[in-house]
Amino acid sequence: MSPLYIGLSVFFIVLSLALVTMILLQNKESKLSGGMAGMSGGDSSTYWNKNKGRSFEGTMEKYSKIAGAAFMVLSVVLCLII
Repeated sequence: MSPLYIGLSVFFIVLSLALVTMILLQNKESKLSGGMAGMSGGDSSTYWNKNKGRSFEGTMEKYSKIAGAAFMVLSVVLCLII
């Protein structure tokens, strides 16, 4: 095995553990509940929903998307290196 493959494999394992951690740290609310609140007369455009990108949950969501994309790309690269 080449040192490149070993290094990428170690990074892949660290990335997968970080991705699992980021997903578990996210808010437990489902996205469907926001739509149901709008149907029942609740106001879904609250201050919290408008500034979600600046919150911890918004940050975790953004980084988990980036880590998920990196995970997929790195898995394809590792398959092509073999």
